[in-house]
Amino acid sequence: MSHVTIGVSERPPLGKWIPLSFQHVFAMFGATVLVPMLTGLSPSAALFAAGSGTLIYIAITGAKVPAFLGSSFAFIPAIIGVSSAYGMEYALGGAVVAGLFYTLVALLVRQVGTKWLDRVLPPVVIGSVIIVIGLNLAPTAMGMAMNDINGNYSLVLLSIAAFTLLVAIVATIFFKGFFNVIPILIGLAAGYVFTLIMGVFFPAYKLIDFTVVKEASWFSLPTFTMPKFGLTAALTFVVVSLATICEHLGDIMVTSRVVGKDFYKDPGLHRTLAGDGIATAWAAFWGGPPNTTYGENIGVMAITRVFSVWVIGGAAVIAVILSLITKVGAIIQTIPTPVMGGISMLLFGIIASSGLRTIVESGVDFKCKRNLTVSSVIMVIGIGGGMLSFNIGENLKFQLAGVALATVVGIILNLVLPKTIDVEKED
Repeated sequence: MSHVTIGVSERPPLGKWIPLSFQHVFAMFGATVLVPMLTGLSPSAALFAAGSGTLIYIAITGAKVPAFLGSSFAFIPAIIGVSSAYGMEYALGGAVVAGLFYTLVALLVRQVGTKWLDRVLPPVVIGSVIIVIGLNLAPTAMGMAMNDINGNYSLVLLSIAAFTLLVAIVATIFFKGFFNVIPILIGLAAGYVFTLIMGVFFPAYKLIDFTVVKEASWFSLPTFTMPKFGLTAALTFVVVSLATICEHLGDIMVTSRVVGKDFYKDPGLHRTLAGDGIATAWAAFWGGPPNTTYGENIGVMAITRVFSVWVIGGAAVIAVILSLITKVGAIIQTIPTPVMGGISMLLFGIIASSGLRTIVESGVDFKCKRNLTVSSVIMVIGIGGGMLSFNIGENLKFQLAGVALATVVGIILNLVLPKTIDVEKED
């Protein structure tokens, strides 16, 4: 194992502790506040949920796993779909159920291990589902990047989105050290400044209004939203959580490799899953999006070789404090839609690409017609907008669509298709 600067259980001196924690805040900030802005939730609530959820996670894992929990991108289609059809309260209720489902899986893992997960969700299924999640969001990103509030195309808005995207790409590819782990934040800041400049030359496109910042108070608690529960919303979020559970498994494995400890064994996968699930349910009760372990912060640890849970906990406390400063949330709300669209073009593509990476690194053989069939059906149903809908009784309607339906169909196909060696021979 390479040199460790600060170990998992070590507490750095205060002079180093605070800046090291702020570094993690910068790494997670852009993505964490982007999810609520895309789904109509409160950025302040998301920050509060991320910070407090991380502290819950640290407690449940016995302060043995240095992981920061932020807003999950995988649930964006589910939040948008359920909130549009039934209301945001039901989307939050679905997120609570997903968190509780995590804890049930955690109990099952504790009793019987993880082999059943490999059977139900092999790489060909989970990789294809992740691809669907990313590509499902592509129209949203493009609409934000080039259309005004009336849905009309605008070259000015597209130029703002393109500039934002370009800066984020340059930061991702060419920047070094700490700046390499915050390309989202750099892109957002650059796009924000560019929008202000464009507003000077094109007054009709003056998109940033600081009135909401001036009118906002300095401190307040995040808005509490009571979740409501419905069958369709609950099932939709549970199905999507099958994909995020596998994402969790991958993140914990990567963290183990970075830190040099086997977190699957100590504190145990059942504890990391339970921590993630309870943090997700907690987030939903505060009006925040579901949480997930963040790869951005794993990247920070890999670069700095600082693995201290105290540093992660410090970042969580800072996130909670920022969520209580109302003007911070108000400033976030002034970020223009095309700037968010430019960033989303990169982020949503990265989600789809991570699905491809899962398939490639797992060695899935697409010469095998079984794998080809499972993956093809998942992607067509998920991207094409497939829907299963029927009534249960007189007043209860059950509906699965998009990512959720594609996941269910993929799992069923994977379980029922025979595992024969069916490889096309090359001529």
